[in-house]
Amino acid sequence: MSSRELILGRVRRALADVPRDDTPYEQAVPREYLREHGDRSVAGTVDLLAENLADYRALVHRCTADELAATIAGLLAAHGSASVVVPAGLDGTWLAATAVTRVTDRAEDTPAELDRVDSVVTGCALAIAETGTLVLDGGPDQGRRRITLVPDHHICVVRVPGQVVSSVPRALERLDPARPLTWISGPSATSDIELDRVEGVHGPRTLEVVLVSGG
Repeated sequence: MSSRELILGRVRRALADVPRDDTPYEQAVPREYLREHGDRSVAGTVDLLAENLADYRALVHRCTADELAATIAGLLAAHGSASVVVPAGLDGTWLAATAVTRVTDRAEDTPAELDRVDSVVTGCALAIAETGTLVLDGGPDQGRRRITLVPDHHICVVRVPGQVVSSVPRALERLDPARPLTWISGPSATSDIELDRVEGVHGPRTLEVVLVSGG
């Protein structure tokens, strides 16, 4: 008997006395956990997001919609970027103040080609304050997942307060599970058994988040 047959046999025996019309598991198990922790104002939730993003070593910037193009141009210039990947549906006004070479997100791009690009600018699906997490779902202003994993510098724009939720349960209420969700909590980082931190192994070494209000 193979391991697979052994495990499936145990599952069948465990389910032997369960009626076929029994209540599905996802309905039978009560989910009465807290939807969020504390009673924060909208401004307080945004502040918590900024605090937790910074705690994960992301660089956080705030601006208005009118200042966004200049802010992004300044961040690209400060990083010394000569090229930037642009999702097909990104608002063109976001890059109106920079002359950096734009590389369109294409299906045929190889990892080596993306690795030669200095930066990527995207929007997001939403951001979670309590965990300092950005969630991308492959929307028009976010592009394919790989463009946010290969270039070494990621600028992510979050519209506040509309795209900010307080907790993971609140986020799950708004996200489509059929979408390709990417959850980002700070720049890429990992540690070996000696707890030596290395950044940039699984994604960008530098994550900059622009919290843009108005517009």
